[in-house]
Amino acid sequence: MHEIIHILEHAFIDTLKVLPSLFLIYLLIEYLEHKNNNKAHHLFMKSEKAGPLFGGLFGCIPQCGFSVIASELYSKRFITLGTLIAVFIATSDEAIPMLLSEPSLWAKMLMLIAAKFIFALFFGFLIDLFIRKKQHVHHHHCEEEHHEHHHYHGNCESCHDGILKSTLIHVVKIFAFIFLISVILGFMMEYVPKEMLSVNKFLQPFIAPIIGLIPNCAASVLLTELYIEGIITLSSLIGGLCAGAGVGLIVLFRLNKNIKENLFVVLLLYLIGALTATILTLFGI
Repeated sequence: MHEIIHILEHAFIDTLKVLPSLFLIYLLIEYLEHKNNNKAHHLFMKSEKAGPLFGGLFGCIPQCGFSVIASELYSKRFITLGTLIAVFIATSDEAIPMLLSEPSLWAKMLMLIAAKFIFALFFGFLIDLFIRKKQHVHHHHCEEEHHEHHHYHGNCESCHDGILKSTLIHVVKIFAFIFLISVILGFMMEYVPKEMLSVNKFLQPFIAPIIGLIPNCAASVLLTELYIEGIITLSSLIGGLCAGAGVGLIVLFRLNKNIKENLFVVLLLYLIGALTATILTLFGI
């Protein structure tokens, strides 16, 4: 009983330590999301050839609202498959805020962002190079002043009550996820032999993307916590996050009626995530 209380107490204190940082980070993210969300929507629609570039750039911003935008626009054929994949690869969901809350991991966070952006560009343009001719992208021009504006939130927080309320809701959700995962990992560390926890680093690149494909921010929280605890490598974390698109995949399956196409996107994400992690592992990252 004493061990259980100790694990719960340790997990709560560790999670509590990052709460102030998480609040400030998410407050800034919510502000940027409310300010620039519609600009991203219009820019995606107006830059077909450079779509993967803008997709990679917007995907690097730490919130999954852009993956929701990309899924909606792709289902309407306003952007290419390469642009959609670039956004999904670059999206890190909750990983960046969690790493930002740990100053000792900032260098690794920058490596993660850089690697995901490079792979987003590479695979985004490569996919468009080979599949562009088969795609029928609608050329849609909309005037800013005549187009109805929407905000796209990856976690479904309402923006009608201001950024403070949506920030608090978001932080409480992530706090709960981090605490729950920390408790689970704490029990594993205490009661499961360490040799059973350590997965061969050459198998990790094929397992992490499976976790990343879970269409929920809990996947990125789990992957990041596994990395912080030293259970997976940075390359596996990057590969897992490359396969993750937050709730973007849910929106894609809901709006795009071509199920085979959606499953092809999922397969692409897994293969890209596994390949990315394998390449980085071979380079010793």
